[in-house]
Order: sequence, then structure tokens, then C-alpha cells
Amino acid sequence: MSDADDTETAPGPRGKVERVLEAYGLEGLGDELERRWTGATGDRESLRSLADRFNRAVLRTALDEAGASPLDGEVENTYRLLRGDDVSPGMRTEVRRQLERGGVDLDSVESDFVSHQAIHTYLREHRGAELETEEVSRIEKETQTIRRLQGRISVVTESGLTRLSNAGDVTVGDFEVLTDVQVYCSDCGSQYEAVELIERGGCDCESDTA
Repeated sequence: MSDADDTETAPGPRGKVERVLEAYGLEGLGDELERRWTGATGDRESLRSLADRFNRAVLRTALDEAGASPLDGEVENTYRLLRGDDVSPGMRTEVRRQLERGGVDLDSVESDFVSHQAIHTYLREHRGAELETEEVSRIEKETQTIRRLQGRISVVTESGLTRLSNAGDVTVGDFEVLTDVQVYCSDCGSQYEAVELIERGGCDCESDTA
């Protein structure tokens, strides 16, 4: 069942999310993910939450196949112990040992976990799901605002340097002003250009560690 690739656009006819759904017999989960993301059944659910939901379903299937028969809430707690930021290394090691003693191939299972970016690509490119126009317009509005401010900064900077150069206060040759607003996430250590971050749906937080 293992597949370390975490992108829906990798070479081949299918992306990781679709392959894992089929491998674990979870094809029906795709419909649920789409409904929850688009808000067809109520409030919208975030991509990160959907990735966690997907990964818990994978874990539950692996536990069932190993004959663990998890009780209500056990899968959620086990997943938290495996992936939660508030879990100590000792606790995480202990739960891993318990699962492995119970016959769960945890390395294979975790390699089948996916990130919220993979879920996003699966929903958009494989299922053709789209958000309501209002939300799309909100994203477009914010990116346009950022681009407009970047352009304004470039113009102001270029004008100021030109005036100072003409007055002899600054020496500068044939120059070009480059405006690049970067966003750094201290949680995952990723850094992206602001508009790129918005368009890709977020940083690398909760990305697949496989």
C-alpha cells in the first residue's frame, strides 16, 4: 500500500490520494472529502482537517486489517499520538512499538498519509471540485491587493532613487527595483512569496513527512 509520492501531479495516470483510496478500499471517502470541502453538507472543512480525516481513515483500515478492532475514539487518539505537536518523543515511540507489536506496518501506513496540498490537488484536478464564487473572489481580491501594493512600492522606490541620483546624493547606475514579499513560517520552516503562498493554499505545515 505504500507510496511515498505526495503529489497529485506526479508522472502517471493517478495521484497519490486516488491510489491510496483504492489501495485501502476507501473510494467512497472521496465524495465525502469533496462535500466537506465545498460545504455541500453544511460548514466548510479546511484542507488540513480533511487531510487529517483522510489519514485517520487510512490508520483505521490498517488497524482493522491487523485485527486491532479499535474502539470509538481510539483511532483519533492514536493518530494524535503519532502526528501531534504536543506529544513527547517517548509517548510517540511507545505507541509506535505497540502498533508494530500488534502487526501494523506503521512505516507503510505513514508513507500513505497525505498532506493538505495533496488533498487540494486531488479535489481540484481529479474531482474538478470548486469553491463558491465568494471565496474565490476573496482570494483573488487579496492577491490583487498585494500585487498592487508591491507595484506601488516599486514605483515609489524607483522615483525616490531617481530624484536622489539626479541631485547627486546617491550614485546608482541603470537600476531596476525588484519587490518580493516573502512569508516565513516558523512552525514548518518553509518560506514562500506571499502571492504564491495564497495560491498554493498554505505553507508546508502538516505536510507528508514520508
